[in-house]
Formats: sequence, C-alpha cells, structure tokens
Amino acid sequence: MRSQASFGRNDKGSRHGVHPALFYGMFAVLLAGNALLVTAFLLSPDIARLLSGKNEQVIEAYENRIAQLRVEVDRLHSRSYAQAGDINLQLQELAQQQEVLIEQHQLVRVLVDKAGELGIETAALPVHDVGDQALAPRTDGNPDIDATAAAVAQMMGETQFAMTSIAETATARADSIVTELTGLGIPVALPTTLDGVGGPLLPPQDEDDASAMIDDANAVMGALVRYKAARDSIDDAPVHMPITGNFRQSSGFGNRTDPFSGRRAFHSGLDFAAASGTTVFSAGKGVVSFVGTKSGYGNVVEVTHANGLVSRYAHLSGFLSEVGHAVNTGTPIAKVGSTGRSTGPHLHFEVRKADSAINPKAFLEAGKRLLALLG
Repeated sequence: MRSQASFGRNDKGSRHGVHPALFYGMFAVLLAGNALLVTAFLLSPDIARLLSGKNEQVIEAYENRIAQLRVEVDRLHSRSYAQAGDINLQLQELAQQQEVLIEQHQLVRVLVDKAGELGIETAALPVHDVGDQALAPRTDGNPDIDATAAAVAQMMGETQFAMTSIAETATARADSIVTELTGLGIPVALPTTLDGVGGPLLPPQDEDDASAMIDDANAVMGALVRYKAARDSIDDAPVHMPITGNFRQSSGFGNRTDPFSGRRAFHSGLDFAAASGTTVFSAGKGVVSFVGTKSGYGNVVEVTHANGLVSRYAHLSGFLSEVGHAVNTGTPIAKVGSTGRSTGPHLHFEVRKADSAINPKAFLEAGKRLLALLG
C-alpha cells in the first residue's frame, strides 16, 4: 500500500513538468531568434529546380517560402523602433515589394502550367550564394530589414528570370519549327497577338511595377501561343514515320534499276520492307481521301493534309480506314502487304503536292529533327 501511494504521488508530480507559460516563453524566444535564419536556408535551393521536371512540387515549396517571407515582413511591422520615421518608410516599401512578389509568382505559376502543357521546361535558374547569416538579426537584436528586402528582391528577380526563360524557349522552338516546315515548302501562319484583345484607345498613364509585370506576362503568354500554333502545324504535315517495329528501307526515291524490267526507271517514293500485316500509320493529321486500288500500286490509302499535301501508302494487304475518316499522326490506317507491282511485302510511302511526287526523305528527316526539338 505504501509503495502504491508513493507511486501515485510521483506520477502526479511528473504531470506538473514545465510550466506552460515558461514553455511558450522559451518557444517565442527561439522563434524570434531563428525565423530569419531558417528563411535564409529556404531562400535559394528550390528555385534552381523550378522548371526542371518537378514543376508542381517546387512551385508549392516556393509558395511556402513566399508565405514565410510575408510572415517575416508582418513581424517587422509589428516591432517598435526608436527611429520610427526612416524604418516605417522602409517597412512600407518592403510590404509593397512583397505584394508585387506574390502577384508576380501567381502569374509565373500560370505561365509554368501552360508551358508544361506544351512540354517546355525552362532552364534551371541560377543558384545564388545566400549564406547562413543572410537574414540573421543585427547585433542589437533587431531583425535586419535590408537583408529581408534583399531576399524579396532576389526572389522577384528569380521569377522574372523564369518568365524570360519560358519566352525565350518558346520563341526559339517556334522559330525552329517554322524554319523546318518552310524548308519543305509548307507555310506556317502564327498569331501575332493574343486572342480577344481590344478596348478603347486611351492615353498612357504612369506604369507601376504591377502593370509592367502584367505586360511581361502577356508577352510570355504570346510567345507560348505562337509556339503552340507552330507545334500544331507539325502534325498537319506528313513528317512522321508511317511504320514502326522491325523494318528496313529497301528502296529510295528517284531513278533506280526497275526490279521487273532491269532498266532505269523513276521510283516515286520510299519502300520499307516489313512483314505482311504490319500496321501502317498516318504520317500526319488529315482526312482519308482515297481507299482502293491503283494501277501498279495495288491496294492504296491516301490522306490529304491541311497544307494541301497528300501522303500515299501502297501495296497494302488490308485497310483500317475509310474515305472521309479524320486521322491524326499515328492513326492506324492499313496493313503492309505485297499487292500490285511488288516483289515482296513492303510499304510504299509517297508524299505528293499538286499531283506530283516529292521526296519523302526530306519530310521524314525534318520530322526526326522536330521530334528531337520537342523532346
């Protein structure tokens, strides 16, 4: 009994522990001394990975850092200082910069999401050398306003860098696509402005940071819209391989020794030897305009593309499409065979313009370069 009573008294005593007021006081002291230091550790590492394939996770972490900076700015406002005049002015400017940073980041997030949909990952942002003491308190114990302002300014510069990187990447890719397709004789029409732009003509006003930032964001979105139009134009051209798997090119475009007559003759396409029944795919987006037989070609499928080009697939063993069907790049349209004037199962692939055959090799090679460009 004495032992149990003693045990009960010890248990009761242990529950008193550290007094809550003392505990929270200690916690407040630790928080005040380390809030800025922790922010310094968080300030730079994630932004370097902002658009390197982990967009969503890194943006979330970046938003947490912005929220932490906002807490720090609010905390600075709540402190009392002897030199109230100059410091209050600094705090007001710092709060305004913080609000601009938040708006800027919201715009960047929209642009990052749009760029991600188009397969664009901007270059990694520079890793700044931010030491452990960057946001440490001054020797008098007060937080360093200048260091906090520098941190906000740095993050604004980083988000601006992200916007610039997106625009440069989108513009460079759009220009490369236009160059490739123009070289094939395919004109590419790109929008010059964003859709839905208008309003009354008013005299200009003095710009603030927010309006200039919105103009920058609109310019980036314009670059993304142009890139999307350029990228979509790739699918309208027959530049993709119409066959995959185990195959080889067995004959090229141009004059060759005819396999039946033994004399020189013109070959109007590329031949790809493959097993009978191998699936044939549309080389680009378009509409099936012919399904049937043609002299010398055997079974044929033709697809007419938006730019007026026609891709022809011949010597087929079977059809997987009908006239009028809308097809995309990679849509199965037929099966490899050996019908018509053929020595064995293979796909004869042609590209035609104004009813004349042109070399498909230039189209397929351009397609390979464009696929590499798009990653």
